[in-house]
Amino acid sequence: MKLFKQLIKFGIVGVVATIVDFLVLFILTEYFNIYYLISSNISFIISLTINYILSIYWVFDVKRSGIREFLLFVIFSVIGLVINQIILYVGTDLLNIYYMICKIGATILVMIYNFITRKIFIEK
Repeated sequence: MKLFKQLIKFGIVGVVATIVDFLVLFILTEYFNIYYLISSNISFIISLTINYILSIYWVFDVKRSGIREFLLFVIFSVIGLVINQIILYVGTDLLNIYYMICKIGATILVMIYNFITRKIFIEK
């Protein structure tokens, strides 16, 4: 039951962070004419910050949010960012798929990766 509640909370946090990620990516790319991979870095970092705060204080049972937890979160998130960027680049530049469509696939894969790594390495 605890895992189910945790998955629901994780899903809510994920939806909030994803909405922020997609909106910032779209606005920076479409309205400010910033290259989509740069916009994606910026949007990912902003949504990551929101995700970190909500995950540590609401989703995962973290004894305390210290340097170790933050460093692990950052390390795993940088790996997630690399996965995200590779999927965006391959889908958009090599396969000529609209970048926002590629972002959906990237988001799903990175979300699965994030839950698994946070559950194993960050939760007490």
